Amino acid sequence: LSRILFFDFLYKKIINTQGVIMEFGTHWGQNSALLTALRGIYEPFNRHRKIIAFDTFKGFPKINKKDGISDLMVPGKLQLPKNYSDYLRQILSTHESLNPLSHIDKNEVCEGDASIELKKYLQRNPHTIIALAYFDFDIYKPTRDCLKLIKDKITKGTIIGFDELNDPDSPGETLAVNEVFGLNNIRLKRYQYCSRVSYFIVE
Repeated sequence: LSRILFFDFLYKKIINTQGVIMEFGTHWGQNSALLTALRGIYEPFNRHRKIIAFDTFKGFPKINKKDGISDLMVPGKLQLPKNYSDYLRQILSTHESLNPLSHIDKNEVCEGDASIELKKYLQRNPHTIIALAYFDFDIYKPTRDCLKLIKDKITKGTIIGFDELNDPDSPGETLAVNEVFGLNNIRLKRYQYCSRVSYFIVE
């Protein structure tokens, strides 16, 4: 429930900001499904508020030395069942079918290493502006790579959120943010009802 409240809190902050929503590390797709539902509640006729979810669906592709030594840090960890990405597409499509403008596809699942897939997506969609980017990769390299790739696609008011900052079990996420943005250059905030998550608003 606390995570639902958190994403509701973030969504309400971007309603007046132009752009898409990107989730980096969607895993089972819970957040993307929730964001789709929130779009249907708060702005059902906003056909430009596309939600794009990135994941390998095969677990961590590689582990960097900056990712630490917790039991979580193993290649292939968090792998999902075969063809889960197709099942997630069906879930998101079902959500969308219950909302206005259901004939316009406003969700996309990008399967594979996001360091590569995000670059391909932005090449296909050079017009992209990002209103909300949420990072839940847990690991250093894709977090760093994708943060770099989105820097030219964000605007003042864009929200960038994280699942594992300041987490000793997933140090790579914090190191990536520090390298790309600099921790002393952002006003990092937490959400009081969900202790592990954090975000900052581009100023």
